Amino acid sequence: MIEVAARAVQARKVYGSGDTAVVALDDVDVDVPSGRFTAVMGPSGSGKSTLLHCFAGLDTLTSGEVWVGDQSLSDLDDRTLTILRREQVGFVFQSFNLVPTLTAGENMTLPLDLGGRKPDAGWFDTVVDTIGLRDRLHHRPAELSGGQQQRVAVGRALMTRPSLVFADEPTGNLDSRSSAEVLSFLRRAVDDHAQTIVMVTHDPNAAAVADHVLFLADGRVVAHLDDPTTDSILEQMIELEIPNVV
Repeated sequence: MIEVAARAVQARKVYGSGDTAVVALDDVDVDVPSGRFTAVMGPSGSGKSTLLHCFAGLDTLTSGEVWVGDQSLSDLDDRTLTILRREQVGFVFQSFNLVPTLTAGENMTLPLDLGGRKPDAGWFDTVVDTIGLRDRLHHRPAELSGGQQQRVAVGRALMTRPSLVFADEPTGNLDSRSSAEVLSFLRRAVDDHAQTIVMVTHDPNAAAVADHVLFLADGRVVAHLDDPTTDSILEQMIELEIPNVV
């Protein structure tokens, strides 16, 4: 039996009310398998990023439940939720979200610093070697390329050894070479360090790096695909009439 790292049960998210209400998630049931790489795809407005943010505790559901491990997020107060996000969940934003006044190394250890913890030296070295930026640790974000900044963001997400890492369009602002590097790091996090990755993407080539692809449309899960290839993903997108924007 596959262990579940996170679960959404009848997850519903509505923005606004009355005639202007927008249903972003429409009673979604999703299990995220532990130690695997899951990609989430769908057209713009399908609920992909909303699902990711609710899983990570960055947004709350209108109804239903989200579980991280055996913990329901709806049972947590703000302080406990903050600790969970800091220690059990990593998040990679499309826009990097690095602190401009901190060096690459300081940005990576920031979640630990905020929690009053020191990084484990061995794990710090492992993460730094995984992202391949040892010679840039003392550079600030403005001195790094977009791909390097995103690798720092991935390093930050991995630094606390979270059970789950969520990545929202992590290659959306990158060129093809930088995209391949970031995807390689995420793949290694799963294969070498047993992390669980959930990544939102529009890119069939990026999704093909995953073990499993989940397709959303109009706030609902409409298809699944195991052992994906770029061709099989494109075929599924055509069948679901999902535009390929890459």
